[in-house]
Amino acid sequence: MVEDVFEEDLISVITPVYNAERFIELTLQSVYNQTYGKFEIILVDDRSTDKSGEIIQRYSEEHPETIYILQEQNMGAAVARNKALSEAKGRYVAFLDSDDIWDDKKTELQMALMKEKDAAFSFTAIEMIDENGEVIKKKRKVREKVDYKFLLHNTMIPTSSVIIDRKKVGDFRMPLRRSGQDYATWLQLLRDGTVAYGLNEALVQYRKSVGSLSSNKFKSIKQVWEIQTKDEKINKFSAFFNVMGFAFNALKKHLF
Repeated sequence: MVEDVFEEDLISVITPVYNAERFIELTLQSVYNQTYGKFEIILVDDRSTDKSGEIIQRYSEEHPETIYILQEQNMGAAVARNKALSEAKGRYVAFLDSDDIWDDKKTELQMALMKEKDAAFSFTAIEMIDENGEVIKKKRKVREKVDYKFLLHNTMIPTSSVIIDRKKVGDFRMPLRRSGQDYATWLQLLRDGTVAYGLNEALVQYRKSVGSLSSNKFKSIKQVWEIQTKDEKINKFSAFFNVMGFAFNALKKHLF
């Protein structure tokens, strides 16, 4: 998609899907319920083995703004998101994981913020829910502004809360990582001095699987180290202190 043909005011919602049959209907419904009326949702199925595809195709018959794409083979979330980005028509792209839920006013409030601040990048606060939809962590506060330097040592930007103006940042793609591609992308987009504006309202319910924090904690730290030293070319001495700060802030958010 070429920048000068992006459709003004259209939000393209980017959703990778893999075996999401338990939650995908709630996720889709949260998009259809948006008070902001101009959007498309592009769901890229990374070769699910459950009924995710059937559910999405059923909804697409009733909601023509729903675009379903089936990958030829399982290639990971980064490839799926990039496929959706290449098909997206909107000036604005929003990310929504297939088990998360948006508040009905999420996009309306966020677009108002972006226009007020003339922002290229925005995100919101979230609350965490379990697999049964019960709230397990109330609103996680966010800063009004996040820049590149701050993001090097903090986990502030939740993927399912992000909206990006492609007319301002250009037609970007995510780095081809099996995991951590969202964090790598935010650094990539903020590297040139772009600032991400935060809306301190819990407009996203982020679903947390039981036990995932303890099993992924070390993996997340390793990913941050690799992204900073390899992708961002930060020297190892500086990256070490960034990663220690990142780990401390991430732990604090989950414990308090």
